[in-house]
Amino acid sequence: MDGVMLIDKPAGKTSHDIVAAARRRFGRGVRVGHAGTLDPFATGLLIVLAGRATRAQRFFMGQPKAYETVARLGWTSTTGDPEGEVEHTGRLPDLDRPLPTGRLRQRPPAYSAVKVGGRRAYELARAGTEVELAEREVEVTRFELLGRDGDRATFAIECSTGTYVRSLIGDLGDAYCLQLRRTAIGPFRIEDADPERVVPLGDALAAILPVVAVDGEAARRAAHGVALTAPSGAPQGPVVVLADGDGPIAVAEPREGGVLKPIVGFRPG
Repeated sequence: MDGVMLIDKPAGKTSHDIVAAARRRFGRGVRVGHAGTLDPFATGLLIVLAGRATRAQRFFMGQPKAYETVARLGWTSTTGDPEGEVEHTGRLPDLDRPLPTGRLRQRPPAYSAVKVGGRRAYELARAGTEVELAEREVEVTRFELLGRDGDRATFAIECSTGTYVRSLIGDLGDAYCLQLRRTAIGPFRIEDADPERVVPLGDALAAILPVVAVDGEAARRAAHGVALTAPSGAPQGPVVVLADGDGPIAVAEPREGGVLKPIVGFRPG
């Protein structure tokens, strides 16, 4: 069983809960993972990887994300979401100013899954340890106010992987994420979520990476991790999928001299 499932995660469930349910479905011997954590309070699209699809986890995780979030204005939260200690301040952020987009410096929240010394930051924060995480550069391509009703404001956000929507909202001023829903991961949309459907690995990879068709001796070499000369007119990309009539063989990187070097293989052996 090699493929991906598009799951609409409900509130109250962790990403691990969803993966555990998939493991029970596929049974022993099938590796299962996911491509991007959603906080328990959040809902929306979670990509679950099964079998050899787990080998391509980083390529799915690297896709841009889209969210819709409802912010509570004039309030703060120690975690940036409803699960923290909330306080009413009455100070409303100025939403008439341009919302920040482009390349931004962002500090992940202390209550996040970032690892610090081998432990999750949220574990340290909950234990009372002061956590200050290093800033990172993220890219926000859309940050749009969709509507406002009293102390609630709804935003649409499109951003690079690794962006914390809780931080974007918190940086507006006194506000926190009351609701958060992930609506897309790269080309995959929440409207396509179906817990009963497994998207074949080849189809899922072709949605996010260029595909280079190979056959014969080139396919055999690629299956064994041997670099091969890029076919004339082959699509370009930082990485590509090498595939033949039986499906994906490997993800490969272009190297000097016009060759493609397999870096992640999908064939048995």
